[in-house]
Amino acid sequence: MRIVCKDVSAEVIYDVLHDTSYRRKWDTNMIDTFDIGRLTVNADVGYYSWKCPSPLKNRDFVTLRSWLPLGNDYMIINYSVKHPKHPPRKDFVRAVSLQTGYLIKANGENSCVLYYLTQVDPKGSLPKWVVNKVSQFVAPKAMKKIYKAGIKYPEWKRKHDPLYKPWVYPEQNTLPTVNLEDLAIQRADELENIDESGVSEERRTH
Repeated sequence: MRIVCKDVSAEVIYDVLHDTSYRRKWDTNMIDTFDIGRLTVNADVGYYSWKCPSPLKNRDFVTLRSWLPLGNDYMIINYSVKHPKHPPRKDFVRAVSLQTGYLIKANGENSCVLYYLTQVDPKGSLPKWVVNKVSQFVAPKAMKKIYKAGIKYPEWKRKHDPLYKPWVYPEQNTLPTVNLEDLAIQRADELENIDESGVSEERRTH
């Protein structure tokens, strides 16, 4: 998926995707997100949970994320890992990011193109209508939200700790260090499978 972000620089979109404080402002599907720890100056482990349409259970992820500035362009990628202090919870279905990434390409001085690629196993035997809805409506809507968030971000950031950007300035990062030995790739077949295939679209509450 791709979206052209006019009047928003690649650097701003990169900051928007990193800034967890700001995410609470624009990501209305999010329940919670926090950084667990860092591996290197450009890799960390984090938690993210989001609302699914009722009566489906909400989902969460634990992912290893890495990022790389490429001149005027930027890349952020993640995949699911197991962390000993953040096992699957009873109130969420633990989903699996096999590979998810953003590529932000500068398109002039104050414009960029955002590319989004994701391969996710949401776990649970989801009905086809859910999968179709996500691919046709939810993902494109999320891209537009990121773009709109980018337009408002510079003004918001000026009022909220404007010099704090640990994803740009690693010396600002105060997260505890995570040992690579404590992590393992989260494989989808290791997680409990919740059968939600019988959930009909008519039963869904708005």
